Amino acid sequence: MQEAIIKGKGISFKYGSNAVLDNCDFKVYDGDFAVVTGPNGSGKSTLLKICLGLLKPQRGEIQLYGKLINEFNGWKKIGYVPQRINSFNQRFPATVEEVVRAPLYANLSLFNRTKNNFKEEVIAALNAVGMEGYENRLIGKLSIGQQQRVFIAKALASKPLMLFMDEPTAGIDNKSEEDFYNLLHKLNKDRGITIIMVTHDYTDVKSMVNRVLRLHDSKVIEQNTHL
Repeated sequence: MQEAIIKGKGISFKYGSNAVLDNCDFKVYDGDFAVVTGPNGSGKSTLLKICLGLLKPQRGEIQLYGKLINEFNGWKKIGYVPQRINSFNQRFPATVEEVVRAPLYANLSLFNRTKNNFKEEVIAALNAVGMEGYENRLIGKLSIGQQQRVFIAKALASKPLMLFMDEPTAGIDNKSEEDFYNLLHKLNKDRGITIIMVTHDYTDVKSMVNRVLRLHDSKVIEQNTHL
């Protein structure tokens, strides 16, 4: 029997006295394209951040690849694309190549950083998202849809097995959104990357999704769309 690679058990979380999640259980399996959905304020982003260890629940536990999250050390397996529309500085003077390359330096010494430019890894990640040839463009000069592709390339550069995304299509026009979802479908099917995506409406990607974590009244209602 296939083991869940993300397992939440009895997860409860409050902001002050406001209970956002209450005794929630859920699972995600290897190769899933899962969406976390529900109305505004239902705790979708909170659930995602708990899975990433960015927030700690008051009760319950999260396991990643069979390990409690505080014992998990395989973070290179995981890519994360956070919400960016409200926080990204459009004037940030970085090229696409610099943005994609940045996380690859995280575990290198200063000496090795000067020796490695990770050109091949950067080009491969940009090719995967259809942004080849944009290496020298300033990130702030790209469209929102193009920027989102670059941020996914940044997450893909370290060759993750799992990709978390928080409302990745916010602010993107309909055509760019369709192209973006087709990209995610390709990453999921062709590369086998497990995708967990927060969205308030998954209608346009429903045919690509096989698992839905729907938040309602502080609970997670889990369903498999291909039953």
